[in-house]
Amino acid sequence: MKCVEGLVERGIIEMESSQHFLVNQRGDSKISKKLLFTTPFLRFWFAFVSPIYKGIKDGNYDEFYKNYENRKAEFTGFVFEELAMEFLRDAYADDEIKNIGKYWDDKNNIDLVAKTKSGKTIAASCKYVNSKIKKSELNNLKNTCKEVGFEPDICILFTKKGFTNELKALKNETLKLYTAKSFKLLLDK
Repeated sequence: MKCVEGLVERGIIEMESSQHFLVNQRGDSKISKKLLFTTPFLRFWFAFVSPIYKGIKDGNYDEFYKNYENRKAEFTGFVFEELAMEFLRDAYADDEIKNIGKYWDDKNNIDLVAKTKSGKTIAASCKYVNSKIKKSELNNLKNTCKEVGFEPDICILFTKKGFTNELKALKNETLKLYTAKSFKLLLDK
């Protein structure tokens, strides 16, 4: 634990807790915290380069490419969630986001949950995939929220490529749909 504390103090890693309080739940002490590298570069380095540094140094990149292809979706998905979190902070500047984070327990995972200053609860799903998101993703998000024990005021879906026409037709004040192109808002800061 001293090593972890030292890395936290140096700003290399951070400890993330599930955001139970955002969904009006008490945190379960049995739910583990997550240790996260603070920057995408550090995550990339320690996931893909450091474990096989000797081979890379010797000019053998095969293991790197194989490892990267196997874990690319996991790595890019995490970065996409982080961008979505920053986007929400900016997009809801009028109704300031008080708290935001991820929710997990033994059975459920919600990519993003947030509480606005006015008391609205937001639940979001983030999928960095090359296909259009279907209505089933919205249903999955709502079912997970129901199983956790809350009903979000606003559901948000983030994706790389877009949404089916059926899902677009459902878009309203309680359902927001954003693609990676929406993140241009972050560049205008």
